[in-house]
Amino acid sequence: MRATATLLERRWTLATIYACASGASRFNEFRQSLPGVSPTTLSERLEQLEAARIVERRLVPGRPPHTEYVLTRHGKQLSRAVAGLLEKGTR
Repeated sequence: MRATATLLERRWTLATIYACASGASRFNEFRQSLPGVSPTTLSERLEQLEAARIVERRLVPGRPPHTEYVLTRHGKQLSRAVAGLLEKGTR
């Protein structure tokens, strides 16, 4: 639990979860949803979220093959909490 809390404290983590919950699934979609995040930082956050089992990385076959990220069950629960915090912050 402490490792997840530490991850959530890092810059861009909550925004990345929110972007995923809002429909971003490919790397460039995250980049468009998160102006200002560097590709290196975004890649690190996605890897960390995958390691924490908040997102799942899926390889999609095709021409060209690509990678998509989707929220896991735990990630969906977390995204609802993030959305609730954002809602309370705008009141």
